[in-house]
Amino acid sequence: MKTIALLLLLVMTSAAAPAQHDGPRPTAPYAGQDARDIKSLSAEDIAELRRGGGWGLAKAAELNGIPGPAHLLELRDQIGLTPDQASAIQAIFDKMRAEAIKEGERLIALERALEEQFRNHAVTDQSLRQALTEIERSRQALRYIHLSGHLTTPPLLTQEQIQRYNALRGYAENPCSAVPPGHDEATWRRHNGCEASAHSR
Repeated sequence: MKTIALLLLLVMTSAAAPAQHDGPRPTAPYAGQDARDIKSLSAEDIAELRRGGGWGLAKAAELNGIPGPAHLLELRDQIGLTPDQASAIQAIFDKMRAEAIKEGERLIALERALEEQFRNHAVTDQSLRQALTEIERSRQALRYIHLSGHLTTPPLLTQEQIQRYNALRGYAENPCSAVPPGHDEATWRRHNGCEASAHSR
């Protein structure tokens, strides 16, 4: 009887003891994001949209060698933009940025409206479809604004300036790094704007 009582006591004790886990508990990948005002947008996303930033929407153009107005203006000295070129590109940038800010605010408002539907448990299949349609239209419009800004810059630039832009942005080999055989070094560097690039560093 004592043996049976002891076994029963051991079983009851082990059942009451908390379960042991090997290593730390897994963390949900979205942990902490539940504190966001708009769950689908970070504070950085909202700031980028409100300042008219690119938000990575123009990569199809940028990474295929088509310069964007914002970075062209940042690199104007290294690229050797003329005053007329800089003025024309500034106008493109100002227009693009104004349109992007306006559409960015619209996208934020649409995401907030969707957030409120879920927060208030008022979402339906129909309201969800409508909200997502409007959000995607806004994203499409915003992406068009940034990509079309890239389309307008190449006609204003020389081929050498475009090549220099892509080299400075790290997308292509820098023509200043090596002089092809048979070319005069001073002439080559001057033709490719290397002297201007060196002075601007």
